[in-house]
Amino acid sequence: MSESSASGLPPGRPSRQPFIHQENLSLDSSCFSPPVTFLQELPSYRSIARKRTTVLSRDKQSGTLLKPADSYSHQLERGIAENLNNQSIRKYALNISEKRRLRDIQETQMKYLSEWDQWKRYSSKSWKRFIEKAREMTTHLELWREDIRSIEGKFGTGIQSYFSFLRFLVLLNLVIFLIIFMLVLLPVLLTRYKITNSSFVLIPFKDVDSQCTAYAISSSGLTYFYTYIIDLLSGTGFLEDTYLFYGHYTIDGVKFQNFVYDLPLAYLLSTIAYLALSLLWIVKRSVEGFKINLIRSEEHFQSYCNKIFAGWDFCITNRSMADLKHSSLRYELRADLEEERIRQKIAERTSEETIRIYSLRLFLNCLVLAVLAACFYAIYRATIFSQEHMKKEIDKMVFGENLLILYLPSIVITLANFITPMIFAKIIHYEDYSPGFEIRLTILRCVFMRLATICVLVFTLGSKITSCDNYSCELCGYNQKLYPCWETQVGQEMYKLMIFDLIIILAVTLFVDFPRKILVTYCSSWKLFQCWGQQEFAIPDNVLGIVYGQTICWIGAFFSPLLPAVATLKFIIIFYVKEISLIYTCRPSPRQFRASNSNFFFLLVLLIGLCLAIIPLTISMARIPSSKACGPYTNFNTTWEVVPKTVNTFPSSLQSLVHGITSEAFAVPFFMIICLVMFYFIALAGAHKRVVLQLREQLSLESRDKRYLIQKLTEAQRDMRNRLE
Repeated sequence: MSESSASGLPPGRPSRQPFIHQENLSLDSSCFSPPVTFLQELPSYRSIARKRTTVLSRDKQSGTLLKPADSYSHQLERGIAENLNNQSIRKYALNISEKRRLRDIQETQMKYLSEWDQWKRYSSKSWKRFIEKAREMTTHLELWREDIRSIEGKFGTGIQSYFSFLRFLVLLNLVIFLIIFMLVLLPVLLTRYKITNSSFVLIPFKDVDSQCTAYAISSSGLTYFYTYIIDLLSGTGFLEDTYLFYGHYTIDGVKFQNFVYDLPLAYLLSTIAYLALSLLWIVKRSVEGFKINLIRSEEHFQSYCNKIFAGWDFCITNRSMADLKHSSLRYELRADLEEERIRQKIAERTSEETIRIYSLRLFLNCLVLAVLAACFYAIYRATIFSQEHMKKEIDKMVFGENLLILYLPSIVITLANFITPMIFAKIIHYEDYSPGFEIRLTILRCVFMRLATICVLVFTLGSKITSCDNYSCELCGYNQKLYPCWETQVGQEMYKLMIFDLIIILAVTLFVDFPRKILVTYCSSWKLFQCWGQQEFAIPDNVLGIVYGQTICWIGAFFSPLLPAVATLKFIIIFYVKEISLIYTCRPSPRQFRASNSNFFFLLVLLIGLCLAIIPLTISMARIPSSKACGPYTNFNTTWEVVPKTVNTFPSSLQSLVHGITSEAFAVPFFMIICLVMFYFIALAGAHKRVVLQLREQLSLESRDKRYLIQKLTEAQRDMRNRLE
């Protein structure tokens, strides 16, 4: 091997290849070629020489010409010595003796520095050591740390990534609740309970007709006992006029001793703050996964090597889970071979077969669109029917009828989310895609179905709010007869979706998964139960369920400020329910996700849900007129009008600055700068990808060097044996 490979071996270990060179170089020229000619025949040397001739002029100008005889270890040592001041020695992949030698070099360098430089280096090291200790301490404060580690040890990193993602959503909703609590609820509570010397500034009703301000919350008097259950499940009755919903905050501000707290502005800023925080947090967590997916090679041979040599999950300690991981790897290899067969089939496909398969795919995609349209229309009709009949008095209905009408949109949405994935799974088998693409396309269709149903519900409510049948909406700007406080009623719909989703998860676990586990375990002799099998813990389906709940929370937090607190409790309950279900009733799906792929996929789906949540929120705040009977925006035409009103109270210079920032003269250059920054990062990602390709090429050349050396060694030994004979 070359000098670079020989010198890269750690000291204290015998180097076999220099010994081979010494032995072979003692032979005469008929047995072995001279050492210089021998080294120049290495594939890596030829590749470097070819690159040298290509970039010779550039290397001469920069003075960085790479000599083929340069030692890799010397280059590594020189690079480490230059960076000793910035990074810790423990971060380098070196043996103990080399680390000690580098530490001695570092201490020697410290002696020749000034006292000020020595103090800076010692303080920097102390600060880094303090940060590392603090991080170690904070790891013990992680939520569900032991539970998630136990799940990782028994079921692997794929399922562990789902529970880590669920923990992330719990923390996200908790932070969202704290933002809303600090900006909106806390000033109101401090004044309501006389904790501070403050008072409410009630909203003065301006030129508004009395019909627009009429809002009867609930009827008083004797009620049935089950009415409280209906109110608790639907957010009506005694819950309607609480801090849970938008309509309770009919306050213009809170007057403290020195200033007036603008509650309408704080309410809007809290919504913008939690949306921006969610976006930044998701993007930050998905950056690493995006880098991994960006530089991942498309070479299929490398995929096979990764699965065979690096596909095992060493966190698995359970025997049954190890057997499942074996079957999962076998399934992945079979899927890869099937994809290779399909690629070969596509390459050999004739024009007639291509036209036939694309025609079939076009027909099946039209069928998928028809299924989606039917589901959306069913949600639309169910929402209209529920909204038209929910104003009936409770005593005119029985308990089940009232609850069914209140929850009719939620029931239809749940049925659509349950039926359509099975239809999509049947349809995609006839589209002749590769197994990997089948999974991705099915998941994307289910994502679109789950998240689009919420948007259909919100836009249906918006169309009912802004439409009038037999009279004009010009008086109030919206359908005040059916929706005197439409923001609260939208919040009630989101609240019902959140509660009903939790009820469905608990009901499926208690009344489907546990009985199924009992029947499969104790009635295994029956062929029917053997075919039915044990419930699988499908990671994508479970992730879509919690992303669906999080999208509901993002949309509903504006109309129901305490909905993030409800979502936090919901996800905590789901964590324990899913953990118990995984351990006692379910088995992991054979189609497992690797942790790196899972994290990026989960966050990508969550980002799609956030984008879909921003659209109806933006339209409702900027286009739909605010309610004149409830909420902090009774004197504003829309919610967004509080922003220009606040800007008009600024000093003239600050107003000019704000108007300049929001003008086209600032927006166009800012957009161009953002595009340039984006192109820069795209180019940087491309450069990183090229570096990865070069490193892979270098690894390939090193393997060819070893093969070449073994071949030369074999030839030399054969010639030696022939001469001795």
